[in-house]
Amino acid sequence: MQVSLVEASANLSDLVQAAINGEEVILLNGDRPAIRLTPIQSVKPNRKPGSAKGLIWMSDDFDEPLEEFKEYME
Repeated sequence: MQVSLVEASANLSDLVQAAINGEEVILLNGDRPAIRLTPIQSVKPNRKPGSAKGLIWMSDDFDEPLEEFKEYME
C-alpha cells in the first residue's frame, strides 16, 4: 500500500494498524517513496509455562560424586 503524506496524516491510526497486521505501508513524499511503516518485532517470545514438560530428564545419580574426584572426597 502506498499513501501520500497528506493522506497518511489523516489516516495514521489505520495505516499503523495495517502495518501491524503485516501489510507493507509506504508513505510517499510527492511521487517518491519516503517512509516504510513496519512493526517492531518482539525481542522475547511469549512464554508458555510447561512447554518443555517431558523433554528434560535428570539421571538418578545426578548428585553423586564424580569418579574423577572420588579421591578428593574421602
